[in-house]
Amino acid sequence: MKLAGRTAIVTGGSRGIGRGIVLAFAREGADVAINYRRDEAAARETADQVRALGRRAEIYQGDVAEWPAMETMFAEAGKTFGGFDIVVANSGVASRTASVVDTDPGYWAKVLAVDLNGVFFTCKAGVPLLRAQGNVIVVSSIGADLCAPYGAPYYVAKAGANALVKVLAKELAPERKRVNCIAPGMVASDMGNRLVATLGEGVVNTIPLGRIGQPEDIGAAAVFLASSEASFITGKILRIDGGVFM
Repeated sequence: MKLAGRTAIVTGGSRGIGRGIVLAFAREGADVAINYRRDEAAARETADQVRALGRRAEIYQGDVAEWPAMETMFAEAGKTFGGFDIVVANSGVASRTASVVDTDPGYWAKVLAVDLNGVFFTCKAGVPLLRAQGNVIVVSSIGADLCAPYGAPYYVAKAGANALVKVLAKELAPERKRVNCIAPGMVASDMGNRLVATLGEGVVNTIPLGRIGQPEDIGAAAVFLASSEASFITGKILRIDGGVFM
């Protein structure tokens, strides 16, 4: 029970990687506030799984790309839970394949609104609710390192999120609050499964460990970073990718 007695809030916590993090936290003793954007049924299912583990769970609707929504949601959740020990900025969307020249400016703005602004809004609203020695975890992507062609909005947003982690880690270090980032590779989530369907099963052969990741893999990493075992770790990008980026 590495997180016994702690509370966490996870954006995009209803499905995929977010659900993996939520359930991993609950198994280790944390109560969890679960943010979702539109799939209320999935959020309720995740909350039920948390409660079945003997922990408290509440769900909160809100689009991370909209500051007023995040400001309101965090205020409500903060009152209910009395603050948080862990804030996880997980929500994200993939971008369609297109060259930089062919990328529509409106679409560029839409992806960055979720994948970069959403992280900023989550941190801006969540950090004031952190308890003493609390910590922030941002979910990014190894795409920020690989910067493959035809995916500029996503990769640029994730690189920006990585930079934000380092800035915030330096700002909060005097308060003994930590900020770290998990950068997954290909994971069996809605986004990852669509990518496998697009690229073909052969894409798994590009992963040195020979498989795609599971939400549980990311959840285990999040538990470690959130726990006292990582008390001397801040400002770091932890790449969970089966060895893709070395």
